[in-house]
Amino acid sequence: MKYMVLFVVSFFIAEVAFAQKDSVQHIPRLEIKKKKNVSLNRGDSSVTYLIDTLIMHDRAQLEFYGKKNITLKVKHAILSKRAYISGTDGKNNGSNMDITMRFDELGTLYVLAGGRDANNGSRTFPNGNGGKVVFNYLADGITPQQQDKNAAHYLKVDTKAGGYSVNSRSDLYNIYSRIGGGGRPLGQLPQGQVYSGSPGIDGKSDIKEVNGF
Repeated sequence: MKYMVLFVVSFFIAEVAFAQKDSVQHIPRLEIKKKKNVSLNRGDSSVTYLIDTLIMHDRAQLEFYGKKNITLKVKHAILSKRAYISGTDGKNNGSNMDITMRFDELGTLYVLAGGRDANNGSRTFPNGNGGKVVFNYLADGITPQQQDKNAAHYLKVDTKAGGYSVNSRSDLYNIYSRIGGGGRPLGQLPQGQVYSGSPGIDGKSDIKEVNGF
């Protein structure tokens, strides 16, 4: 009986370790062409992606759909113009993101972890909460700036809740409106949306320099 219990416990630990290993995905090279979208929606709701080289052309989008917690580590990021990284749990809430990235090239990067707006036309979830984002950039790469969106090396992290008026979202509203759940590329604005209900809860963000992964 004692050995049977030990075997069951050992098997359980092995299963947990295997599941955790499965949630870590290594991608040697990922290139997203101009105006194209790559949606990473497989696996658990909490995932870790290790990308050796990430190349995103102008207005390329990397979307995490159905993910509550995302850890993203990029050894070499080549983002020459505008690029978008977005995350949602699929229920209008922004994903929690822990991103560590070395910028080899940086034009503009938007990290979108804001809550999505409820839509009365097909409403299934309320206005979403913003996610919590920690963005670490490597000291031996390009240092991003957050003051001038028209200048080079601009980094914007959005964690605002869904449900605010269109005007308060300003330039980000159009971006969110073009991002579809589960992989719709940046395209035409959806028509006839009517939002209602109280806004969600704003998230938080922290951007800092680090010396290594």
